[in-house]
Amino acid sequence: MGEKSEDSKGDEPVSWPFRDEDGALRAEFVASVEKAVAGGDKRELLALAGELHEADMGALIEALDADSRPRLVELMGDEFDFAALTEVPDNVRDEILEELPTETVAEGVSELESDDAIALLEDLDRSEQEEILEAMPAVERSALRRSLDYPEKSAGRLMQTTLVAVPPFWTAGQALDHLREGDQDDLPDNFFEIFVVDPGHRLLGNVFLDKLARTPRSTRLDAIMQGRRHVRVTEDEEEVARMFERYNIVSAPVVDEADRLVGVITIDDIVDVIQEAADEDIKALGGVNRREELSDPIFSVARGRFVWLFVNLVTAFLASSVLGLFQGQLEKMVALAILAPIVASQGGNAATQTMTVAVRALATKEMSRANAARIIFREFLVGALNGLAFGVLTGIGASIWFGLPALGFVIAAAMLTNLVAAAFGGILVPLTLERFKIDPAVSSGSFVTTVTDIVGYFSFLSFATLYFGLK
Repeated sequence: MGEKSEDSKGDEPVSWPFRDEDGALRAEFVASVEKAVAGGDKRELLALAGELHEADMGALIEALDADSRPRLVELMGDEFDFAALTEVPDNVRDEILEELPTETVAEGVSELESDDAIALLEDLDRSEQEEILEAMPAVERSALRRSLDYPEKSAGRLMQTTLVAVPPFWTAGQALDHLREGDQDDLPDNFFEIFVVDPGHRLLGNVFLDKLARTPRSTRLDAIMQGRRHVRVTEDEEEVARMFERYNIVSAPVVDEADRLVGVITIDDIVDVIQEAADEDIKALGGVNRREELSDPIFSVARGRFVWLFVNLVTAFLASSVLGLFQGQLEKMVALAILAPIVASQGGNAATQTMTVAVRALATKEMSRANAARIIFREFLVGALNGLAFGVLTGIGASIWFGLPALGFVIAAAMLTNLVAAAFGGILVPLTLERFKIDPAVSSGSFVTTVTDIVGYFSFLSFATLYFGLK
């Protein structure tokens, strides 16, 4: 299945029922799959999801309840394509692999191309990797171990090792016959070129398939091959991505230190690298952990955001201390004017973190009506946890600074209120703008800042007025 395809008998587009008009998974489709999994109904599950593309299956897995994910894989059995697990966040994938029997994982991984297999295995503990590898055939086990020995984020981890390599003295006809009549299990699922190598398997050049198909059968390959830009097996994957972008190439051979051909990187792998890099950069701009995903546990998210918020808390106190230099010449309640910006600033930064994740999730279609409520609730809990933590910290700091314990309770309550408001504002503002067809990436910032400023100042000054007004 796919999102949309052209009917071979006409021009009328075919729409598939599991995605809505915005391309997001329908909530009722996810609920039907959940029901089939819970009831152990394999026939119904295959009818619903048996023909999904790996990307759609990945989206479905992420939308399911955590307990249903490994059950779906086991229930589908041989019909489940483990390539779908490369389409889900790392923590979701690792949780599924840990729940599945080793034999099931080994069988599924052995069916994948080497680059997808490495993507599934590389984040697991070494002991778990070895357990899975030991259950695989010796030849595949050896190839995957070599790839896992390369540095993380290197071309060696990114490449696939299944390729077509032929000697230079072959003719175009021999090469075509090899592709048509050779062992199809030894060929990649998709490829664009064949590589010409010498007896030592050192790369000499390449021939694209379109050129091979148009060349007379009697022509030798060394007469039509061309020099090929290649990458070293230890080269950083982002450098490889820049080479693809710079030279507009769709695949690149990978060689070792002796110039021996060891693999090939294709454009689909590079798209993933570019997307991951952009995703990390956007999160970093908002002070969010680069590896944070929508499926991460609440405490993990709160802990990951705590450090940046703590830095902002320190800088906010430093900025407010300028006014504090004059506090001896002012009325005692001027302390409120000194502390109020701290509450507003901290709320603004917390809202920016939430907004960054929300805008990115909307742009990539990771957040939809099917999971929006769950994500909003998660952000509320994250805001409450950080609100409690920073309420205590600011309360202690304010009490010591001004010698007024009561002022510490006031600012603590305001901090909690504003960080919860920041969580709601950071996610509800982008969702609302998206609903009205306004780009949330461009417009969310000013609205979210307004929310946190109003709530921050209003809550702090209101709590202070109520408390001290009763004295």
